[in-house]
Formats: sequence, C-alpha cells, structure tokens
Amino acid sequence: MDLTDEQWTILQPFIPEPPRRDDGRGRPWKPARDVLNGILWILRTGAPWQDMPDRYPPYQTCHRRFQRWEQEGVMDKILLSLAQDLKERGELDVRECFIDGTFVV
Repeated sequence: MDLTDEQWTILQPFIPEPPRRDDGRGRPWKPARDVLNGILWILRTGAPWQDMPDRYPPYQTCHRRFQRWEQEGVMDKILLSLAQDLKERGELDVRECFIDGTFVV
C-alpha cells in the first residue's frame, strides 16, 4: 500500500531538496515519493532491503536515503505525521504494538 495523494501532500514539506552539484554532473535523484514508498514497504513488512520489490527504486538508493533522512530527523517527522493521520481517521490501535529489533537506531 503506497502513500495516497493526500498523505503525500502532508509529508512532502518534510522532504529536503536533493543536493545539487555546482558542476551539474551526477545522476538525477530518484523521486522522493517513490523512495519513501519503498522505505515504508520495508518498515511495514520487516523484509531485508535487498528483497524490496522492483516497483520501487533500487534498494541501495532507498536505504541510503533512509539513513540520510533518519540522521536529519526527517523520518521522525514523517512517521509522527502518518501516525497522526491514522489517529484522526480512527485507524490507529495502540492496544497492541510490536517491536522489531531490526529497526533499532
């Protein structure tokens, strides 16, 4: 399940602009929405990065962006916003929670 347009509209302001090289060289960055959908797939399924489906950007790209966004505090803002969205829609049930040590930062 990927982000809806409404969810993306809420989260997009948290996503930093990709760095730009003065010399104009380098590959263009993969779209942030596609990368975030891949990251959320990993977080939701608990699968290893290399098992990410082909519909997302390469797992290496998603993993690097996840690490960068985690260090910059972006992931905290995104996950809190998604949790708030679920809570407002009455779809957040905190009576049962699971912790997976794979994602301890």
